Amino acid sequence: MKLNEKLILVDCDGVLLDWQYSFYKWMAERGYTPVTDGVYDMGKVFDMSYDEAKQMCEYFNCSAAIGWLTPFRDAVKYVRKLHEDHGFVFHCITSLSTDKYAGKLRTKNLEAIFGKKVFEEVICLECGGDKDEALEPYRDSGCFWVEDKEQNADLGLKLGLNSVLIQHEHNKDYRGNAIKVANWREIYELIL
Repeated sequence: MKLNEKLILVDCDGVLLDWQYSFYKWMAERGYTPVTDGVYDMGKVFDMSYDEAKQMCEYFNCSAAIGWLTPFRDAVKYVRKLHEDHGFVFHCITSLSTDKYAGKLRTKNLEAIFGKKVFEEVICLECGGDKDEALEPYRDSGCFWVEDKEQNADLGLKLGLNSVLIQHEHNKDYRGNAIKVANWREIYELIL
């Protein structure tokens, strides 16, 4: 694969779109209330087994709600500036679902918020799936890789990417070598 030198690799949930807000709202509509916050494990958040939480995440990710997620923090402003003002394009690698309709809704959601030509590719993996194989084609490319999950940021480093970890409550104690940022403004400044 010949890579565009102005290519940025991105996760989606917690990076481009606010999955957590929408999921919490969706769960509340089904009678579930968070018992804790600031952790990545939805089983702990909703006091249920890992398997039950994963199943709820999969139901949500394949529901119509997945096509209507709101933007994350200041992502819209700076993703658009990187694309429109500086010619960057994005490949989104998301552990959403392998359901083709969920993938279509994810793409429509991203296009509606960020624009139709911003994302050259949207790669949908199974819910919670590892990103090793999806990132392998970008090995040693030096592309920026923006994530919110610590393990995936570290994986990017291992593969020769410039890993950037967007700070959340669930990754605040991260001590790895990925660059930690609070928002997209910091990413914009880092890339330029």
